[in-house]
Amino acid sequence: MKKLKVGVIGGTGMVGQRFVSLLADHPWFELTVIAASARSAGKTYAEAVGSRWAIEVPMPEKAKTIVVKNAVEDAEAIAAEVDMVFSAVDMKKEEIKALEERYAKLECPVVSNNSAHRWTPDVPMVVPEINPEHLAVIPAQRKRLGTKRGFIAVKSNCSLQSYVPALHPLKDEFGLNKVLVCTYQAISGAGKTFDTWPEMVDNVIPFIGGEEEKSEQEPMKLWGKVADDHIETAVAPSVTAQCLRVPCSNGHMAAVFASFDKKPTEEQILERWEKFSGRPQELNLPSAPKQFIHYFSEDNRPQTKLDRNLEGGMAVSVGRLRPDTQYDYKFVCLSHNTLRGAAGGAVLLAELLCAEGWLDR
Repeated sequence: MKKLKVGVIGGTGMVGQRFVSLLADHPWFELTVIAASARSAGKTYAEAVGSRWAIEVPMPEKAKTIVVKNAVEDAEAIAAEVDMVFSAVDMKKEEIKALEERYAKLECPVVSNNSAHRWTPDVPMVVPEINPEHLAVIPAQRKRLGTKRGFIAVKSNCSLQSYVPALHPLKDEFGLNKVLVCTYQAISGAGKTFDTWPEMVDNVIPFIGGEEEKSEQEPMKLWGKVADDHIETAVAPSVTAQCLRVPCSNGHMAAVFASFDKKPTEEQILERWEKFSGRPQELNLPSAPKQFIHYFSEDNRPQTKLDRNLEGGMAVSVGRLRPDTQYDYKFVCLSHNTLRGAAGGAVLLAELLCAEGWLDR
């Protein structure tokens, strides 16, 4: 197949860097444009990033010489040059919403890592294995925007990618009704490294602004349904969350407590996790993990350092399933927050959009 030309707007930040690294040798997408703020525009990507390359893999050689464009001022030229863009811009929420709609109205599909449009009623927020059917709202969004090809699709908050996949295959069959989750989130979720955030060494901060609200509310949109021209959010189960920043470079962990209308056995839960797969696995998408959920029977797994890169960082790890005295069951989940939880999840979403024909001109 002919590769689609893609751009990354917001390419110099940590998530933007992850996009660049994932797209450099992608079998379906050709990275042709990197855009950022005015201070980076006109420089080569290597010059614009300088010493701020923050991820563990080297900067791709083919990206180093790309001349960075201005994500705002060069929008028309960028939209004319590429088939779609990935958005990881660092701007105020209303500015992000306006910029992403601008690209969409220029007939350039946008797959966004940002939170700005997650609650726009006709913007699908998709974890590809969980709610691919939500892409059916795109025609309604196109009608609102007045576009033929352009639209916006977003991925959910990074911490959700660890625990929602483990709850999803149990939700309908056993009547999931109540969830308590405590997340332990890596510093890369704030776009930081230990060099740039030395205060996090030997430290835990029991607050991440806006994160608990996202953790409690966004699953309701993922578990909602398409209703005419919008996504109708679910009303159950109830979810309550606490989110802590912990001194890990990458990897968001979640301690989950769950209750059900029809309490399953441990064996039933393990079977559902082992067999759970989704549209990405059916389509054999390039970034899709072969086994979406991996269960570890050892008492001390999953571990952030050992298991965050499972299946290229795109799988979810689960362990320590056991009965609880207040809820029916408790268990621990882990996912890589800048791969499955951010840029990797967005690339997988773009692959799904491509495979399902949403990116056809």
